[in-house]
Amino acid sequence: MKSPVYNVISVPVEKIQANSYNPNAVAPPEMKLLYQSIKEDGYTMPIVCYYLANIDRYEIVDGFHRYTVMLKHRDIYERENGMMPVVVIEKDVSNRMASTIRHNRARGSHDIELMSNIVSELVESGMSDAWIMRNIGMDADELLRLKQITGLAALFRDRDFSNSWEIE
Repeated sequence: MKSPVYNVISVPVEKIQANSYNPNAVAPPEMKLLYQSIKEDGYTMPIVCYYLANIDRYEIVDGFHRYTVMLKHRDIYERENGMMPVVVIEKDVSNRMASTIRHNRARGSHDIELMSNIVSELVESGMSDAWIMRNIGMDADELLRLKQITGLAALFRDRDFSNSWEIE
């Protein structure tokens, strides 16, 4: 498979939408720096999207904050003629979530509540603990903590537990 970066397309920002699962947060000073970077250097990397053919829109997998800069800064919007550089990936939603996390973890911080929601959604969609750990880059302890945060017993169904004590 050839890397998506070899197929950058120009997409009107109005046809792009955020996903519902991105747990990455950027503090105001870093957003200001991102704006400054885009103002001085332009967009040096495309955002990553999945094409939603049924509604003719592009859902962001990675690049939400670069997208936000264009929405919030008229000078950037005008310079770019309202167009965003986009690469499209073809993955199901579970793999798109995993891609988002991999992109984010390589460079940012995460909102714990949103991360636990993603773990919950992945488990409920049938992804195994091993799949989640391998595809999101977390260890077993971190996965367990995120499952505990959700408080959903369903996350632990069909799991073996030790018999460390028995009621008599």
